[in-house]
Amino acid sequence: MSFLFGSRSSKTFKPKKNIPEGSHQYELLKHAEATLGSGNLRMAVMLPEGEDLNEWVAVNTVDFFNQINMLYGTITDFCTEESCPVMSAGPKYEYHWADGTNIKKPIKCSAPKYIDYLMTWVQDQLDDETLFPSKIGVPFKRNFMSVAKTILKRLFRVYAHIYHQHFDSVMQLQEEAHLNTSFKHFIFFVQEFNLIERKELVPLQELIEKLTTKDR
Repeated sequence: MSFLFGSRSSKTFKPKKNIPEGSHQYELLKHAEATLGSGNLRMAVMLPEGEDLNEWVAVNTVDFFNQINMLYGTITDFCTEESCPVMSAGPKYEYHWADGTNIKKPIKCSAPKYIDYLMTWVQDQLDDETLFPSKIGVPFKRNFMSVAKTILKRLFRVYAHIYHQHFDSVMQLQEEAHLNTSFKHFIFFVQEFNLIERKELVPLQELIEKLTTKDR
């Protein structure tokens, strides 16, 4: 949850997405923060009793967007057109951007450009009341879960890029504990509900095994 981050991380890449105070989703977020505080991430990601899975996934997706937004915000000075001319996660993995509407054919672009496209696209989905309803009683669309899966799959790529290309900078800024906790929480969440295909996680497979084996 966002409370993990110190004042050094107050710079965000995109504006933070707020969940309206007093709403049921806000209560869910507070519940998640309280369980996270216990330190047991496996428990923290489980669907609370009696809650709607779509709503739980929605609240957590917004929260992961805010976390990644903050984490990437700390290293934007190091992620430039010159240092990262392609969006990669190590030498074997390169990502090309397409959103299916504005850019239909995948384009090769620099990491900062790709992440800008990605975070803007995610923000547009989160701001769409028909996809992410903030009012109680408004039903989720049938395709909500597939949209959420695409969002999480793409957010994973930002973690993968930070770990592969900018971990030295993260360590210089003494943010590695924040990054690891955030990523571990993210992985436990997507594993709990099978939200990202295994092949998509391959660029960080070793790290995922390291972070998750201790908690089995």
